[in-house]
Amino acid sequence: MIKKDIFIGIFVGLIANAIGLFFSATLLGNGDDFVTVIQAAANEGFLGKLISLGAILNLIAFFIFIRKKQDYRARGVLLITVFIAVFTFVFKLF
Repeated sequence: MIKKDIFIGIFVGLIANAIGLFFSATLLGNGDDFVTVIQAAANEGFLGKLISLGAILNLIAFFIFIRKKQDYRARGVLLITVFIAVFTFVFKLF
């Protein structure tokens, strides 16, 4: 049961980050479509910042799980958020 809750939290964290990435790319894209914004971000070197901005929705999911006393699901969201932070850091180095 504990592993299942952690995996649910990881899944929710991934989905929240993807939705946040889509929203941030749409808002900051000046009317361009999602793929064009992602390609431009990769070419101009701020894709990592865009991914990090998308992770803000993980904060909302984390606090919802904490408020509902679903600590292991919150732990899954926190794990995926840390993974995204490390991925963004490594991506920025190379």
